[in-house]
Amino acid sequence: MRADESSAARGTGRPQATAASSRALAPPLLASARLVGPPAPAGLALRGRLAAGAGRRPSVPRSRGHDGFGPRAPRSSGVRRMYEQARRAWDRPLTAYYLILGAGLLITVLGLVMVYSASMIKALELDKPGTYFFRKQFLAAVIGSALLVIASRMPVKLHRALAYPLLMGTVFLMVLVQVPGIGMSVNGNQNWLYLGGPFQLQPSEFGKLALILWSADLLARKQDKRLLTQWKHMLVPLVPVAFMLLGLIMLGGDMGTAIILTAILFGLLWLAGAPTRLFAGVLAVAGVLAFLLIKTSPNRMSRLSCMGVSEPGPDGSCWQAVHGIYALASGGWFGSGLGASVEKWGQLPEPHTDFIFAITGEELGLAGTLSVLALFAALGYAGIRVAGRTEDPFVRYAAGGVTTWITVQAVINIGAVLGLLPIAGVPLPLFSYGGSALLPTMFAVGLLIAFAREEPAAKAALAMRRPGVRWKTMRRRVKKRPSGER
Repeated sequence: MRADESSAARGTGRPQATAASSRALAPPLLASARLVGPPAPAGLALRGRLAAGAGRRPSVPRSRGHDGFGPRAPRSSGVRRMYEQARRAWDRPLTAYYLILGAGLLITVLGLVMVYSASMIKALELDKPGTYFFRKQFLAAVIGSALLVIASRMPVKLHRALAYPLLMGTVFLMVLVQVPGIGMSVNGNQNWLYLGGPFQLQPSEFGKLALILWSADLLARKQDKRLLTQWKHMLVPLVPVAFMLLGLIMLGGDMGTAIILTAILFGLLWLAGAPTRLFAGVLAVAGVLAFLLIKTSPNRMSRLSCMGVSEPGPDGSCWQAVHGIYALASGGWFGSGLGASVEKWGQLPEPHTDFIFAITGEELGLAGTLSVLALFAALGYAGIRVAGRTEDPFVRYAAGGVTTWITVQAVINIGAVLGLLPIAGVPLPLFSYGGSALLPTMFAVGLLIAFAREEPAAKAALAMRRPGVRWKTMRRRVKKRPSGER
């Protein structure tokens, strides 16, 4: 009878009370079982653990993550995330395109502002309006912008077709410069042609662009025929034509342009894969010729002796170099203000051409000069990226030549202003006053933009940004709703 009653009780609800009492008695029973008794059954042990933890809140490790759970996030995760985002943005197909376009236009616009500020007093000294040099530079910038757009839209085949006509036309103009009565001498250099009115032309500036396009086409054709492995095909006729241009430039006494042309030649030979001994041989010949040209010219020797000086000297031979340092030193962190330069009031010769970087440092300070350097660094990096990612040999040689030209010329100009290099008389690309220097340089920037657009990934990215393509793509992505859905 007791067995029946116990079974009935188990069927009518008494197990709930038994379970409650067992949960209440589970902890002491478990404790005694651990000490003396046999191991407790699995169900009883589980109920004991639940009862032991029912009275207190489970401890959760604190975390600084966004969800409040998980392990503590490392402190460098934010920096690493920013680095990854920057690297992904830097590796996008259109990065080089935007860098070239943005840096080129910003340098040109900032150069216009500084030309206006630096040339105002010089124009008044010549009994000209204060905006005389600015208006000429602005006109050159407008024409150069048109050349930039044309060059950026031209196909690569058309650029190659312009190589030989541009080279022959430039050589013809450089020969005319040396004809008495046609060529003009400015600051002791016979390298100008008079065009009428206030306009002059310096053909040697266009010789840089002509040498790059012609050399790129020549080396690309020889690479397609696998002839660059032979040293005679690598040097001939590239080096003789470059030496011919150098000779015409040196007849006019323009040592600075000759240095830039030599740097372009070395850059092209390096891109073509010239062996070290051949490269060293050409460099040795160029070094000997440069030494002879400097040694035989008192003017060039005086420029070389003005490196790193802090006093103008008794005869004032280092006046320009020293006052360039004075202008940079007086600028401070943020400069004296736009238009507030003191050195441009007759103290610093050529403040709007060769030494415009010194006026920039005086009026805009270290922040302004570092901004200019950053823009040139971005332009140089983008040019190297275009030359390194292309599979077309002409594009690689032309982009490398243009990048070498702009970068080396900027380094020589800024180095001379800082007193680290001799004064070579070369303008700061896209920044200094001079239409003859601005026009071919802006065409060269348009050339880099055209090459950046021709990359397969960049071409696909630009095609996706067209309105028709984007609209069709969005229509394919949107799912069609059912007819009864609102």
